Amino acid sequence: MSANGGASSQPVLSRFTQSLKKKFNSTKTAPKKSYGYLRLFLRSDPSKLDFFYLAVGIIAAMAAGVPFPLLGILFGELVDELNTASCAKSQDQDVGNLQSSVNTKVILIVYVSIANFFAIYIHTGCFSLFGERLVRRMRESYFRGLLRQEIAFFDDLPAGDVASCLTSDIETIRSGVSEKVGIVISSFSYLLGAYVVSFIKDAKLAAMLVSLVPAYILMAAVGGKYVGRYTSRVSEHIGAATATASECLSNVALVQAFGAGPRLEAKFTINLQKAQKDGLKKAFAAAAQFGFLFFIAYSANALAFWQGARTIAQGSDSGVTAGAVYTVIFLLVDGKNYNLLLIYLLSLLASFIISQVAPFLQIFAAAAAASERIQSVVDRSSNIDGTNNSGGIKLDGVSGALTFEDVTFRYPSRPDVGVLEHVSLVFPAGKHTAIVGPSGSGKSTVAALATRLYDLHSGRILLDANDIRDVNVRSLRSRIGVVQQDSCLLDRSILENIAHGLVNSIHTDHESILVGSTLSDIAKSVLAGQNLQAVVAAQSSAVVKIIERVREAAVLADADGFISDLEFGYATMIGSSGNQLSGGQKQRIALARALVKDPAVLILDEATASLDTASERQIQSALTKVIHGRTTVSIAHRLSTVKDADNIIVLKDGYVIEQGSHSELIARDETYASMVETQTVQTNTSSTTASSGYKRISESRRGIPSDSAKSPIIEKEAFTDSDQTVNETPKEQLVDPLGSQRSTWSTIRGITSLSRPQLIFVFLGIAAATTVGGAFSGEAVIFGHTVGALSPCRSPASIRASGNLFGLLFFVFALLVLSANVISGSSFGKVAEKMVFKVRILAFRALFHQDLEWHSSNGRTPALLLSYLSTDAAALAGLSGTTVGTIVSIVVNLMAGILMTHIIAWKIAIVLLATLPILLGAGVMRLRVLAQLQNRHQLAYATSVGITIEAVNSIRTVASLGLEHELLAVYNRSLASPYKASFKEIAVADFWLATAYSVSNLIYALAYWWGTKQVVAGLYSQTQFFIVLPALLFSAQSCGQMFALAPDFSKARVASAKLLDLIDIGPAKLTHRGDIVTATEKGDDLEAGSKARPMPLDQHGIRVDFRNVHFSYPARPHLTALKAINLEILPGQFCALVGPSGAGKSTILSLLELFYTPKYGRIEFDGSSTFERDRVALVPQDSHLFDESVRFNVGLGARPGHEATDEEIETACKLANIHETITSLPEGYSTRCGPNGDRFSGGQKQRLSIARALVRQPRLLLLDEPTSALDAESEERFQDTLGRVCRRMTVVAIAHRLRTIMKASVIFLIEDGRCVDRGTHEELFERNASYRANALHQSLGT
Repeated sequence: MSANGGASSQPVLSRFTQSLKKKFNSTKTAPKKSYGYLRLFLRSDPSKLDFFYLAVGIIAAMAAGVPFPLLGILFGELVDELNTASCAKSQDQDVGNLQSSVNTKVILIVYVSIANFFAIYIHTGCFSLFGERLVRRMRESYFRGLLRQEIAFFDDLPAGDVASCLTSDIETIRSGVSEKVGIVISSFSYLLGAYVVSFIKDAKLAAMLVSLVPAYILMAAVGGKYVGRYTSRVSEHIGAATATASECLSNVALVQAFGAGPRLEAKFTINLQKAQKDGLKKAFAAAAQFGFLFFIAYSANALAFWQGARTIAQGSDSGVTAGAVYTVIFLLVDGKNYNLLLIYLLSLLASFIISQVAPFLQIFAAAAAASERIQSVVDRSSNIDGTNNSGGIKLDGVSGALTFEDVTFRYPSRPDVGVLEHVSLVFPAGKHTAIVGPSGSGKSTVAALATRLYDLHSGRILLDANDIRDVNVRSLRSRIGVVQQDSCLLDRSILENIAHGLVNSIHTDHESILVGSTLSDIAKSVLAGQNLQAVVAAQSSAVVKIIERVREAAVLADADGFISDLEFGYATMIGSSGNQLSGGQKQRIALARALVKDPAVLILDEATASLDTASERQIQSALTKVIHGRTTVSIAHRLSTVKDADNIIVLKDGYVIEQGSHSELIARDETYASMVETQTVQTNTSSTTASSGYKRISESRRGIPSDSAKSPIIEKEAFTDSDQTVNETPKEQLVDPLGSQRSTWSTIRGITSLSRPQLIFVFLGIAAATTVGGAFSGEAVIFGHTVGALSPCRSPASIRASGNLFGLLFFVFALLVLSANVISGSSFGKVAEKMVFKVRILAFRALFHQDLEWHSSNGRTPALLLSYLSTDAAALAGLSGTTVGTIVSIVVNLMAGILMTHIIAWKIAIVLLATLPILLGAGVMRLRVLAQLQNRHQLAYATSVGITIEAVNSIRTVASLGLEHELLAVYNRSLASPYKASFKEIAVADFWLATAYSVSNLIYALAYWWGTKQVVAGLYSQTQFFIVLPALLFSAQSCGQMFALAPDFSKARVASAKLLDLIDIGPAKLTHRGDIVTATEKGDDLEAGSKARPMPLDQHGIRVDFRNVHFSYPARPHLTALKAINLEILPGQFCALVGPSGAGKSTILSLLELFYTPKYGRIEFDGSSTFERDRVALVPQDSHLFDESVRFNVGLGARPGHEATDEEIETACKLANIHETITSLPEGYSTRCGPNGDRFSGGQKQRLSIARALVRQPRLLLLDEPTSALDAESEERFQDTLGRVCRRMTVVAIAHRLRTIMKASVIFLIEDGRCVDRGTHEELFERNASYRANALHQSLGT
């Protein structure tokens, strides 16, 4: 048993259950900490260089904020001078010195602007580099944290959840710690400088406005709390949805075979709906926070103008003589200057600074929340750390004696179910011990415990005299070689996969080479056309020794023959999970990987189950030599493979029921003898069960390529899910799977079409954002009139009245902007959530609307395709409600400012307008650079995410082989290229950002100079000038802020184009699509099988005819998989396909499943060339189960449009002999299967797979090695089931083990893509030598 299957609960469990749950839960996660945003900057052990970037960035950002108060002082002095000029002109005095003074100030502004440019460039560059380095370290530390965890941690962790962390969460963190941080620091530097100047010049007013600070902090804290909370929830739900998509993409053939897309989409949708619900709450919280920050700012403006007017009036109320008028004016102007300066600074502070900072607050809160999720894994302590080389006993000489003493165990994810109960076992050193028994009895659990994948709950396990809990985990696993029930390989070359056995082995001198890129570089050189021998000859002697060891192990595992016949030999890339190889080929490579380790203890868990008889016989012969003198533990259902073992242990329901040698157990005539009799009788009496090459989920992907010299790997694509073919270029040379060339305008039209159902909220959001944008121009109007109204030329009473009026107007503005921001952010947030929800579902549909050929062509892999639903959708979701609202308000502000200023003072405005293209051009250039960066590196990051997904899916193999350090090295190499290339893009992008921000200061200077000339010339009044000036300056500064949001916008634009391209190849064109209707919106329930109506039965099978069929896989047209095949299968007939691995058997099934069409010839179903796939059911070689309930997984086999009833599900499970196992579990049919179905053993998964096919009640049932993981009893019951179902359906079965198909009506012998013979078992046994040899080899003598 490989997972949580096993015996039903025993009475002894009551003493353990609660303590086990408490124990596991206490170690599952580290104590939760409050990871504030500031702690994020110290994540993942920053280096001195990181602290240097951080320090320089902070200093430069603070320096970048200083020019704004300086500009305010200069602006205040300009106000003084213009007021002086206005009063002087009213008294017919000379104003000739004014222009000279303005010219001096303009030159000062130019100097300040140059300094400001360098300060901005430095701080944005430093924080961008700091952010890149931080997220790279966090990627690495997160992956390292994952690899450090014990296997129990992964029992409830879908690989898709990991993908979500490394895409959306990492991108959220990157956005929250990059250039935006410097912008916020510079804004607060501006705030500090303004307060310093204010306290120096008017302490009373400044003290009153200190209330801004706690108000801002309070609102930021409260808003950040809720935004962070909802962001975390959204991430959890998106992670669950991504996990579903990841499972589906990794098993796309299974999804298509059962037409399961709509049901899995419903599961996908449920999590998206939860994310959408929390996303809407997050949008409202962010909008409310945004609005209240503006409310505080404008309320402060009201206070500032009211108090400032009172101060000015008090100064003007003193009596003066006519002779002292000028002195009084200058004194009052000087005093008034700084009050107006204070008013102006804090007015600008309250509006502009908040407009700068507010959009970033939710980004920072989201980054902090994403950091918590990642850091929870990084900080989690592991009970079994296989990455630690220190601590514990280091094994030196090991004899290999393995002892289990009174072992009790249950899986942490299901502590109520007993697996092993007080088991005591002895595996003598140098002896061969076999473990047999029914599926789910605990056999594979023994293998897992021996390598300490789990810890015991009582008892102990000794290796020699050492308790394995006292032994260093890495040292322990270096002495044990395992061929697991699921022969999982990694997406590397064959050379690297076999060499993985050396990584953590006694051959420690090889580890540095194996962890490095040497073997990968050798494979790349061969793929590029070089000769392997020539490449190896140029390497060091240590590398040559590794290659020799790999070849020797491949020869022992009978793998060298088929490997050498491949075009690239040992350099052949085998695809994700090795799915470009057949089950037999994978198993031989896995065996070679274990043998090259030269372990003291060798554990073989169904090591030859996927092999044909000839290969099995050859490997058994080789193993006899290998295991001599080595402690060997064999786990098998097929007793013929273990009858020569020194000791055979029989397990049942977690207990040892008997043990002894084969002859001793036969003599006892108990359980083992009964098992032998069952298998022997079945073989000799033409019964119908085989115990052949079926493997678990990760072990043998769909299809069986050729093992022969003539057509190596010819058949693999029969049920392949993804990835490049074995003869294609390496993944580093892959291009964008869809290669989007969509224009920006086309992207906008597509997004607009998707948003059409929410048009009312779009218009509402635009209206509200327009109000916010217009408020800036309105503020300029008020400010211009305020400057004129508070002129010292006017009476104190008039000044007080104006102060009251304009203070009231600003408070009204505060209420208006509060409401508008809440409405804008909430409306755009709703539109964004609805749109992203729809896009994800439509993209999901589009992906599963494509055929297998599309999924396996042009370098498309599950990881790359998953990036559409994770990375791209997350980038699109990054345009949240407040972000969109900010951009719209900025655009409105710019347009309103231009229009209003041209109406009020066109001669001033038109000159300033000429500078706008420079400002906008800088922003556009930054967008282009960021878009190129996004396009260039997205595939590279998708590859790194694929590595992590593969590691999680293969974590048992990774842990057993000690590959953690090697995987981490490969992962870091995958990140190196985009990381290095990003430096140049950062330098260029931040140059344009600094330009966009600092150019606005030069526009200040031009505005001062040109505006004062117009005022002095008498063309415009002081009031008109002070309306035009802030209106255009606010617009200019806002453009800089908009371009600070450019990374989010750029990523969203690129992602939108890719997603729209994907949707356009889906089942319906975007332009013809209205709103989508999901299964959940129809009221369907994933678990509501009992509510469904029974499915009408088809009472007969279907006739199938192959007429001169030739077939080649599209990816390898030069290799012919089927050659002139002619088959005739009658309705209701039980037909079998036998033959060596790679002969073409699975290709025939793939054609029957309508995955492909023949190249020549035709296939007829009941005399027609067309047939509905929903009448076909498949039991694939890979019994994958989704991370849902048993009810859901079995019901997945029902025909599209029909929900299986509970009665139908239970009937199918009874036929598959799994009903009793399910009902013995605490949650029965509601029991979750876990990621990859790993909570069930291989045999239990296979029986559930059979039940899934039977619940469809098909007319054509396709069985690809359906009983390879079943024990003898289950196999025999399946024979009876086949006998019953054959009466109403046609059955086509593939088997290497002839027991499964001996009662077949007709058996087709397939060799080298041809049907070389046909007949019944007896007929073929009599006349065909190869068939007879197979039958005799599989017989089990007593």
